[in-house]
Amino acid sequence: MNNASVVNWKGMPVAELKAGGYTAMIANEIGSNVIRLHDDVNGIEFFRHTAEVTPEIIRGSTEVWGLPNLYLPNRLADGVLRTSDAVYHLPINENAPYNNHIHFILQKRSHRLTELCANDEKAWAKTEYIFDENDEMYKYLPIKFKAEFCFTLSENGLEHRVKFTNLSAVMMPMSLATHTAINSPFVDGGNQEDIRVKLPICEKWILNERCLPTGEILPLDDYDMEYKNGTKCPVLVNVDNDMYSAASLELEGKAFHGITMMDIVKSKGIAYEVSPEYNFWIMWNDKGFNGYFCPEPMTAMIDAPNLDMPREQTGYCEVAPGESYEAWQRFRTIK
Repeated sequence: MNNASVVNWKGMPVAELKAGGYTAMIANEIGSNVIRLHDDVNGIEFFRHTAEVTPEIIRGSTEVWGLPNLYLPNRLADGVLRTSDAVYHLPINENAPYNNHIHFILQKRSHRLTELCANDEKAWAKTEYIFDENDEMYKYLPIKFKAEFCFTLSENGLEHRVKFTNLSAVMMPMSLATHTAINSPFVDGGNQEDIRVKLPICEKWILNERCLPTGEILPLDDYDMEYKNGTKCPVLVNVDNDMYSAASLELEGKAFHGITMMDIVKSKGIAYEVSPEYNFWIMWNDKGFNGYFCPEPMTAMIDAPNLDMPREQTGYCEVAPGESYEAWQRFRTIK
């Protein structure tokens, strides 16, 4: 029986969805973060989750739990954001030697739960956040917009849809990502050393000491090819911002724009599919020994608005007044 309800999770109300053998928990009060996705049949903990974690812990480091939603993700050099009709200056929130603005604020804000339903096929929740003069960051980026999220759970797993609508009279810069924190190990009873990721990539972007693109783009070397051929273990070593242009692979006889993660001993894994808007992947694992790793899909390159490169190459785009931008991601179990 599929179900959608608000439950009390350690003192915080969250939207809980149950459908198709999966359970999902969406914390609208913490940036519409999917703080838990579990395959109750196959025993798979998709996102970073521990028995000890609390709402306070997640709020203290929102980017490294669950499925954090990032608008203007990653780094903007010196906090500068150049659009086609303005230059904005965001506060430096990443200290020396970086001196960047990083991740903006969407993942930290309390969003409104607007819909919570279930039927025979699925369960779903919808949330939204309106960024306007009531947000303290509006003085730095005076562009009113509405962010809408729809989470649908079924026998096909979890679908995560986003829609951003420009409610201002100026151009809205657009770059999206999720700082997706995958549990390690993710199979019940599994071992971290048995995890392998397969990431379809076609070229590597070189980052400087501030984690900003140098403009140099290289062919894949032997290290990178471990991602592409599915032999890379994403934990137990330090993976520090491996930055790639995305390609596609084949899964179950069909083209697949996404990443697969397998436990090669348990023969169970995760298919993580993203919409064509996500042009890049960056891999990071918090030094590799903290029980999670982050394959992060991005619609645009780091510092994309400021790069002296064609938008077709950086992925950066803008949303005109009154128009919207949409993208999606999907998660499911594979064997």
